[in-house]
Amino acid sequence: MVTPTDDLDSLLGRLDPEATLAQRHLWLIALVDWVRGPSADVPAALRRVEDLLDAVERRPGWLAQWRLWWRRFREEVDMAPLLADYGFASRSVFFTELLHRLRGKLLPASPVTTDMAELFGLLFSNPLDRRWLRALPQRQLQRLAVLLGDDATSHSEAPAAPPTARSEVFAHLSDWELTLVDALTFCVGQISAAGFMPELRVRMSASARQTRTFHELPVALEQFRQQVVAHGPRSPEALEQAAALRKLLDDCRHAAYTVYAHLEEHGISVGIVFRLRQLRERVLRAKALVDCLQSEQRPRATAHLLSDLVQVGRDNRSIRALIATSTQLTAAKVAERSAETGEGYITRNWAEYRLMFLRAGGGGLVLGFTTWFKFLIGGLALSAFWGGFAAGLNYAVAFVLIQMLHFTVATKQPAVTAPAMVAKLKDIKTPGGALRFVDEVAHLFRSQVAAILGNLALVAPMVLAISMVLLFTTGQPMLTEDYAHHVLHAHQVLGPTLLFAAFTGLLLFASSIVAGWVENWFVLHKLDSALEHNPRITRRLGVARARRWSQFMRRNISGLAANISLGFMLGLVPAIALFFGLGLEVRHVTLVMGQLTASVAALGWEVFGTAAFWSAVLATLLVGPINLTVSFYLAFRLALRAQGVSDVNRQRIQTAIRHRLRKAPLSFLWPVSEKTEAALHEVPDVPVPEDSEGTTSPAGAQPDQPVSPLAQVERSGPGSQPDLPR
Repeated sequence: MVTPTDDLDSLLGRLDPEATLAQRHLWLIALVDWVRGPSADVPAALRRVEDLLDAVERRPGWLAQWRLWWRRFREEVDMAPLLADYGFASRSVFFTELLHRLRGKLLPASPVTTDMAELFGLLFSNPLDRRWLRALPQRQLQRLAVLLGDDATSHSEAPAAPPTARSEVFAHLSDWELTLVDALTFCVGQISAAGFMPELRVRMSASARQTRTFHELPVALEQFRQQVVAHGPRSPEALEQAAALRKLLDDCRHAAYTVYAHLEEHGISVGIVFRLRQLRERVLRAKALVDCLQSEQRPRATAHLLSDLVQVGRDNRSIRALIATSTQLTAAKVAERSAETGEGYITRNWAEYRLMFLRAGGGGLVLGFTTWFKFLIGGLALSAFWGGFAAGLNYAVAFVLIQMLHFTVATKQPAVTAPAMVAKLKDIKTPGGALRFVDEVAHLFRSQVAAILGNLALVAPMVLAISMVLLFTTGQPMLTEDYAHHVLHAHQVLGPTLLFAAFTGLLLFASSIVAGWVENWFVLHKLDSALEHNPRITRRLGVARARRWSQFMRRNISGLAANISLGFMLGLVPAIALFFGLGLEVRHVTLVMGQLTASVAALGWEVFGTAAFWSAVLATLLVGPINLTVSFYLAFRLALRAQGVSDVNRQRIQTAIRHRLRKAPLSFLWPVSEKTEAALHEVPDVPVPEDSEGTTSPAGAQPDQPVSPLAQVERSGPGSQPDLPR
């Protein structure tokens, strides 16, 4: 294979129209490599294009050889599928596309192919290619058009092709125009077929189905094609039909857009979201093909189209981009449902604050028994997996019991309260919006304080009481003296305890993701309705009981999923990590306090005089804030991204927070009087520029339609991250 450093004259001399398919394609790859050059510099690439064109003009005989080479290339390789399908999954199925990209990552591509999409990836594999293609000046583009045979002059110089019925019908159209027409036909066919997919059609609004947009699209395409054939692509008749075709394409986008309203109400499916994105991007591709066909500067439009395909090719190879774009709406729904749940964990007055403390105290009582069962399970000397499973079952039962008794655990709150707080950012541009947001920060912070205090205030007495009962009934405390010393030394502030606390915060966040996903799955598959109305279930349970079970599961499915998943993650993840030689452990603040109390009960009052005890106390006081901070930060970032909320002006937020810290610092710890709250709102808001806030309406949305949080994450770029307003 010729390298980019080879001499241009030598490279041009190797052109052979009679070479094998592999040799001809390797020569073309080498030519593009030479244009790109070793410096990866756009001006240098443009100079090389100029050198190439000059060298071709100095070789009169070479041009005839090139015409033969190019004709054979066009006969064997169909370029229309590249323009119509490059960057799209063949069957619009998410997991099929995922496997396709994995295969592309692992397996090398062969130049022995008649698939132009595969060859295109070999030709333009460098990020520089998009830049130099887009930067080609008009003079070079005109010369390249002549070289590639896309004008009348080149047709007259080319050897005559054998007459066919196709060439007689399209005699006045260039080869490139024929390719664009074919590509447009393929693309519109895919759009029309996608519009009839049952997964999408049944979820469209009634008005979208009644417009029969997807029925009319092939007819409009055929009318446009006939005008192009009869009068040329830029004739008045073709321009008129092109306008009608574009309108129908936009109507298809609007019809597909109505599916998001159904998804918002009935749950998100990654597969459906992927199909919607595929349909939407094909509409944009079809409009781009029409624009290129009718452009007055065809070479410029073609260069831009090819440069966009280079970027599409790069995005099409990205597994991360595929997962991010296809799961973004699921994340939005998870965050939205978490926000609804999180409202119940934010206290705004003394009554709610006291109630939160009492509920957290109840959670502390339950976790006191959980601590005891943890040590009992440890005494069974089970294998790593079964020990972890038993511990996870212990935690899961405790968390579910706390949920059913309407108690609370402090560390489980941030993952659901962060999305609730992010929801307040949507009104940040309104008068007083920044101050109201800081109010929520204060309410949330003191809610966490109340929950932690309530958990710790009762878990320690409960563990101590259980240990004393065991001591008087069995003669032994909850822990042996040796194991109590082990517990103390395992929770030292200078050890890995704080790192384990951060890891536990990650598990807390993960449990909220599991909860949101399970609830979305439950709603998507209408399981609440199935429980209530399915004949087999109602015959077995009875109508009234089936209705109660349905309502119970609909209310509690998210909490059950969160509690059960968190419990088993706390128990099993350390055991699985141990299998891989990773000494990961979990540090949950309430459970740590319970273990520390059990150690004190076993060692007696003398332990208060040891440095190890006070180091463990300090570590315990830090475990809670770290649990909360990591979990809240991750949930907050997810909610910001998924809800389509922009970054607020930092000056406004910081000014409002500093004002509250100066006027009422204790409001972050407990509620303050109404008079103090009113005084906190006297600071004027700092104005925010119009372009720094807001949300973005997805392309294709009707101007008079409200934009749902789920649809805000759409974007026109294929394989790219959804837009977040700047």
